[in-house]
Amino acid sequence: MDKRELIELALAARDNSYCPYSGYSVGAALLTADGRVFTGCNVENAGYSPTLCAERSAMAAAVSAGVRKFTMLAVAGGPTGKEPETYFWPCGVCRQWLAEFCPPDFPVLCAKSAADYRETTLAELLPHAFSPSTLT
Repeated sequence: MDKRELIELALAARDNSYCPYSGYSVGAALLTADGRVFTGCNVENAGYSPTLCAERSAMAAAVSAGVRKFTMLAVAGGPTGKEPETYFWPCGVCRQWLAEFCPPDFPVLCAKSAADYRETTLAELLPHAFSPSTLT
């Protein structure tokens, strides 16, 4: 799967977002080492802290299916019903979730559209991550 296809899946997942409080829709598409893709969207909650981000939604679906190896993540977010003006970057909690399963050079695509995105790595998003190797 190429980067553009993965971003298009993240954009499509964004359409399923439940965000009545922030009005900010986010979609994620997580490519696994075996070629499957798990998507997720943000699901807000009136209590705010139980809100689930799109990235964690996709990762939880993958882990629940027994998958632990990932090769790339695409994320897209912005005001609901509008074209985003800025790139969407994963929050700190999602970065920490990625660090649990992904190496520092794991690629993350942060998209406005399928043609307009920035590619970064987990290490650039979360330098000095607390990872499983920290505990050994």
